[in-house]
Amino acid sequence: MSVEETVARWKAQEEAVRARLLPTTGVSKAEQVAGKTGLEMLRSILAGELPPPPIAATLDFVLLEAEAGHALFQGRPLLRHYNPLGVVHGGWITAVLDSAMGCAVHSTLPAGKGYTTLELKVNFVRAVTVDVPLVRAEGKLVHGGKQAAVAEGRLVGPDGKLHAHATTTCLIFDRKPL
Repeated sequence: MSVEETVARWKAQEEAVRARLLPTTGVSKAEQVAGKTGLEMLRSILAGELPPPPIAATLDFVLLEAEAGHALFQGRPLLRHYNPLGVVHGGWITAVLDSAMGCAVHSTLPAGKGYTTLELKVNFVRAVTVDVPLVRAEGKLVHGGKQAAVAEGRLVGPDGKLHAHATTTCLIFDRKPL
């Protein structure tokens, strides 16, 4: 498949997901998530039943898929994400990867549990610029425990080239009502 065909397929998948999302972002209310597992929460966002998080709109990325131990995000590198060196800032790349890996962990949590990133390591392999029309960050669970979880992530362009890869360790805790 050509890069152009991949970009078209990726855009179509994103449009289909965005068509289902709630039109506003926000934080879910306690009663909206009570009794929901992490995977149920993520699927509720994808179904337009819960609001997508504000960070996704701020940084121009979106959750596309969520399965147990897996999450896929897509981002659109824009000029406003550039650093002074003329490439997309590493913080943007890190945020997309952190979201994918964190949601991979979240997707395995039972109702009433939450997580937070304890440690994050990112390796930048290739620059991201506006010449890369879309990137995908895939997060996969490596280990899920009762108190900690480990996940890995990869950021690729539509040409299949790796731009960055990462690992995270997340703390698992009892989630308090919002």
